[in-house]
Amino acid sequence: MQHVSSRAAFGLQQDFQVPAFAERDEHVPEIDPVYRFNPEVTLAVLAGFMRNRRVLIQGAHGTGKSTHIEQIAARLNWPCIRVNLDGQISRLDLVGRDAIVLREGRQVTEFQEGIVPWALQRPVALVFDEYDAGRPDVMFIIQRILEREGSFTLLDQNRVIRPHPYFRLFATSNTVGQGNLNGLYHGVQALNHAQLDRWNIVATLNYLHPQEELEIVLARVPGLDDAEGRQTVEAMIGVANLTRKGFEAGDISTLMSPRTVISWAENSRIFSDVELAFRLSFLNKCEDAEKPIVAEYYQRCFDRDLSESAAQALR
Repeated sequence: MQHVSSRAAFGLQQDFQVPAFAERDEHVPEIDPVYRFNPEVTLAVLAGFMRNRRVLIQGAHGTGKSTHIEQIAARLNWPCIRVNLDGQISRLDLVGRDAIVLREGRQVTEFQEGIVPWALQRPVALVFDEYDAGRPDVMFIIQRILEREGSFTLLDQNRVIRPHPYFRLFATSNTVGQGNLNGLYHGVQALNHAQLDRWNIVATLNYLHPQEELEIVLARVPGLDDAEGRQTVEAMIGVANLTRKGFEAGDISTLMSPRTVISWAENSRIFSDVELAFRLSFLNKCEDAEKPIVAEYYQRCFDRDLSESAAQALR
């Protein structure tokens, strides 16, 4: 174990030494050299790595919550495993199950560890994605390891697993445990408050400032990094921000995330047509009744009418 400077590695004003591994293994994420770190969220995640705090990151879709954790782990050479708590993840997937295996040419029944006991015994950062979508039986399994020194009992094996000194636990969620209040995230659950209280740190990752979002898009699509391209990307981000404000006001039910803006910019290079790329990247995801509103957002930023806005004018 070695240490790296938080200022040098992550561009933070605070300069402290963060533990890091000297060598990478197959579970360490790849470094994205153009990734931009949110200072507050970076501090929260680094506290998780340094002080073994349980960190939950909440925010709207597409803001890069899981990627934020991965990119910090990548710069620390810290193995990182992501588990998506969708409806298909069961208690057996997390804990383990008996399986038939071949031993010396004979079939025998053997216990196969699930992801939780496997990760607990290793220097791994375990990230639960879509934490607020987990099934109740799955969530109570996780509750056992939320304590910093929490041990994990395998009842089938009569074995108690104590966490590795460098095991770390993180989670991401679209809501803060209150359920699907705004109708955007179907399938999420209202979290047990006793469990939510066990998370030592809860950070929020919101959408970026337009200038930061511009720099990220240009880093992803360097072919647009000229005077004309920057003007186009600024207009794209303007449309995205209007959709976000429209969503907050209840005018539309779909918004553009930073991920969608990047896709739009990439598709504009593929098709050499900003308007076609807009349709294929975002407009076709919208409800028919909302397309005239979205077309108006496009017209405001690009000073060009779409057919959807023209159709609305004729009604």
